[in-house]
Amino acid sequence: MSEQYVLDFHETGQARVAVVGGKGAHLGELSRIEGIRVPAGFCVTTDAFRRIMTEAPSINDQLDRLSRLDADDRAAIQALSAEIRQTIEGVPIPDDLAAAVTGALARFGEQAAYAVRSSATAEDLPTASFAGQQDTYLNVVGPAAILRHISRCWASLFTERAVTYRQHNGFDHRKVHMAVVVQRMVFPQAAGILFTADPVTGNRKVAAVDASFGLGEALVSGLVNPDVFKVRDGEVVDKTVAAKQVAIQAEPAGGTRVLAVDPERQEQPALTDAQAVRLVALGRRIEAHFGRPQDIEWCLVDDDFQIVQSRSITTLFPIPETGDGQNHVYLSVGHQQMMTDPLKPLGLSFWQMTTPVPMAEAGGRLFVDITQRLASPASRASFLELVGKSDPLTGDALRTVLDRDGFIQPLPDEGPPRPLPGGGPAPAANDPAIVTELIGRSEASIAATEREIRTKSGVALFDFIQEDLQELRRILFDPQSHQVFMSAMEATWWLNERLEEWLGEKNVADTLTQSVPHNVTSEMGLALLDVADVIRPYPEVVAFLRNVEGEGFLDELPGLAGGREARDAIEAWLDKYGMRCVGEIDITRPRWSERPSMLVAMILGNIKNFEPGAGPRRFEQGRQEALNKEQELLGRLRALPDGESKADETQRMIERVRTFIGYREYPKYGMVSRYFVYKRALLEEAERLVRAGVLGETEDIFYLSFAELHDVARTNQVDGELIQRRKEAFGAYEALTPPRVLTSDGEAITGAYRRNDVPAGALVGLPVSAGTIEGTARVVLDMAEANLEAGDILVTAYTDPSWTPLFVAIGGLVTEVGGLMTHGAVVAREYGLPAVVGVVDATRLIRDGQRIRVHGTDGYIEILS
Repeated sequence: MSEQYVLDFHETGQARVAVVGGKGAHLGELSRIEGIRVPAGFCVTTDAFRRIMTEAPSINDQLDRLSRLDADDRAAIQALSAEIRQTIEGVPIPDDLAAAVTGALARFGEQAAYAVRSSATAEDLPTASFAGQQDTYLNVVGPAAILRHISRCWASLFTERAVTYRQHNGFDHRKVHMAVVVQRMVFPQAAGILFTADPVTGNRKVAAVDASFGLGEALVSGLVNPDVFKVRDGEVVDKTVAAKQVAIQAEPAGGTRVLAVDPERQEQPALTDAQAVRLVALGRRIEAHFGRPQDIEWCLVDDDFQIVQSRSITTLFPIPETGDGQNHVYLSVGHQQMMTDPLKPLGLSFWQMTTPVPMAEAGGRLFVDITQRLASPASRASFLELVGKSDPLTGDALRTVLDRDGFIQPLPDEGPPRPLPGGGPAPAANDPAIVTELIGRSEASIAATEREIRTKSGVALFDFIQEDLQELRRILFDPQSHQVFMSAMEATWWLNERLEEWLGEKNVADTLTQSVPHNVTSEMGLALLDVADVIRPYPEVVAFLRNVEGEGFLDELPGLAGGREARDAIEAWLDKYGMRCVGEIDITRPRWSERPSMLVAMILGNIKNFEPGAGPRRFEQGRQEALNKEQELLGRLRALPDGESKADETQRMIERVRTFIGYREYPKYGMVSRYFVYKRALLEEAERLVRAGVLGETEDIFYLSFAELHDVARTNQVDGELIQRRKEAFGAYEALTPPRVLTSDGEAITGAYRRNDVPAGALVGLPVSAGTIEGTARVVLDMAEANLEAGDILVTAYTDPSWTPLFVAIGGLVTEVGGLMTHGAVVAREYGLPAVVGVVDATRLIRDGQRIRVHGTDGYIEILS
């Protein structure tokens, strides 16, 4: 029976993760790589763990109780996990299992010192490292001590931190098993960690070596600051030598102790440059074997490196695949679209089929390769100006790339830059009929699509959608449509630049763009105030809404006094805006029409925070403020030299802005409306495939591209394992933060504002809506959980059009992502909300409930308490 309980390293490998866990499998792989030395040892398999679990009294009841606990109930998790550990450690190791372990020890040296390491089956995975979640014991001597520490490793599967990690990452406690690695100790002069990609920037061509004296435990436990070597192309390109006052060394009788480092050695490097370069060369060999960047634990013994562990670095953002070996620079689409979450495969493919610009996919996000634009003298300057004006952080990041010699090879000068697609002259006249005609054409086209798609199913449905997408593209990228909103944006920039120059007043266009016509996004927020007006007089309906659970509440409303009126008002709102939702560019995201319960908190907030008639009153107030501002500015201009000319030109620009800027929000609304028509038809097709036994559930279609789904409809066959892999990958992508700018080396470049005109301690961002507001910060990461009081300042990662209904209640806005002309900025200006966007780490640096002051004109936030 010993074979099932103990395996030597050479008997393990990646194919045996279920038997020896992540660490054991990786050690088996490492021991096979030519030139890599691994200290000898063996694995106690998961069969041994399962044997112990079957003999553990009450363990099934304890695991049942654990699975029911809330992941955030720390006290309950702490108590129950301690109880489970005590149960496991209390199980006597059966004689045959103990004999298998002691027999292995006899082969490797019974009285030698060993490291005893936990090796869970959900550990050191490509998408989840579980680093530090279970226990490791060093310098364990003697069979009895080793058996005792093996029991402790089994029990460490249920440390509080490991249980919480699994619950937050969706791992079933019963499906994770524990193997144990028993490995001969080495007694190094130095030890540490090698990252084969820079863990800070993500650059795959730069390796980082952390090194300290003695055992690496001093570094891992934070007792010392390590020496840090950065190595690129066989050369140390950066080095920091730390003062290392202590080291951890093994005791002859077992265990470890902390020793003081002699003062004359404290600031000596733990490695020579040559050793660091040699170590990185070994790391590159390991990286090539596993096929991805590695986090490697190493020891230096008599100028010989031994590798004691290697795992994938799970925090790196993936790189778009090109395969051409050239340098590339990628721009995040999500930062432009205010949707930095990952998209599911169907959503990615629809966006790629919609846009005229080729887009690469990485980490569930889309990126545009802008290398050619940066390399071309004809397009570089104008492109940098446009990007930098919209988002200074992205502009600065691109300039950082351009400042690096040789990364981008310049192209020959091609003459004057080609205009962007859809560019051209501004409309000849500031005629509102141009906007109404564009909107009318779009709505008629969507209605026709909705009629025709009802008759389609199977392959014919996919053929129809593929053809209809060309109509969507024609409307979305219609040159006249583009000229209309671009002319308004350019007029906005003209007003801000000229009026600051002539009158010394910053960002005046922010006030002038309040309450413009045809802004479908801002109208949506005001319309939800009207819904609140309908419901407010009916206390029975209000009380019912406070306790809504699930999506059937609209059908229950007619049974209440005023319920029919409430239902009709909500449904009328959904008829116009129900195709919207958070992250709406992803066709797979649940729409408000599909989950109307997402609206309930906002409706109740409007009932609480506003008096009847707030919607029309708010619009008229903004319109009057804009009109008054216009008259004030024109009067001041006329008093200047050449004032009449300045005033006339300014008035034309104000008319252009107010006539056309509202339309800026419409093209995306039209696109999302059409997407929802497609989505409903595809879900009906998915239901057919579920009934036919082809798919397990309707939402499986979200994890296939449009082309793959087309094939499923044609063949009535699907790769279920592919869908499962895609679901697991999407879960991993959700934990990643996409960079604004990404290079083909994997380097994430953040950019900086480089300003020295803000108070000390202030958080800097991009001013997008003028004014100053002081209030309570409400840090909201999920719109459905927003609980806002009137005048609160909303602090969040990003806002797309779906957040607009919250804007009516707030006094100001702070976001981590955004630009001058992104949807949140446009609506903030229309509502007259001071707003600063692009504030790095705002949701972490500002605490919920703090008092803050938002300087929307100058672009910074002061934390007051």
